Amino acid sequence: MEMLDMYTLGFLVFFGFMAAFVDAVVGGGGLISIPALMWTGLPPVTVLGTNKAAAVMGALTSFVTFVKSGKVNGWLIRRLFPLSLIGSGIGVLTVRLVPSEILRPLVVVMLIAVLIYSIVKKDWGRENRYAGMSGRLLVLSGLTAFAFGFYDGFFGPGTGSFLLFAFLLVGFDFLGAAANARALNFASNIAAAVLFTYFGLVNFSYAVPMGLAMIAGAWCGARVALSKGTGYVRPLFIIMTTILIGKQLLDLLK
Repeated sequence: MEMLDMYTLGFLVFFGFMAAFVDAVVGGGGLISIPALMWTGLPPVTVLGTNKAAAVMGALTSFVTFVKSGKVNGWLIRRLFPLSLIGSGIGVLTVRLVPSEILRPLVVVMLIAVLIYSIVKKDWGRENRYAGMSGRLLVLSGLTAFAFGFYDGFFGPGTGSFLLFAFLLVGFDFLGAAANARALNFASNIAAAVLFTYFGLVNFSYAVPMGLAMIAGAWCGARVALSKGTGYVRPLFIIMTTILIGKQLLDLLK
């Protein structure tokens, strides 16, 4: 691995921590980590691979923290976990077919779309109305897990937010939705990280320090989610994401 200068190392550690912290609370940590990695000048596909290799460390940490809290629905997650895993693998295979010259604008457009979604969607669920799964709802949930797994492998930012929203629709309260979303997000991160590594699309000099910072950020974020909810983090999430996306838009206009 190449040696990083202190500025780059500090940059990766700071944004890795913040991305994992936010992701554990409200989802959408990729909205912070992907623009940060793009800012370093890595090729777009390598950005996605490096982000996944780092994010899987944070995803594991927040998943374990939520499991220990008893907020993860084991029966449901055991059925959805493999579908998210498979969907993500197919997503990675698909993104490799996208020409690199159109990937950066596509990434920016999708980042903006997910940011708008994250700003507009404010109702995170106040009470748990989950009453179990009918056969039809289980099938729909499986399709959703596969689809968001595919999205996470293909692109990624906002997957946690989308999954959290999906679990809210099923009837979980905020903490239950966040916990189960982290479980499926961990599944999709595993598949994507393994495949991106296999295809040589991970820069480990960037992924390792960012990933270690994500471990700390995810643990802190999960603890905040279990105790305080999203009100404390949401404004910071929106401000930081807007700044980073703005930088990418300026680069495209040059």
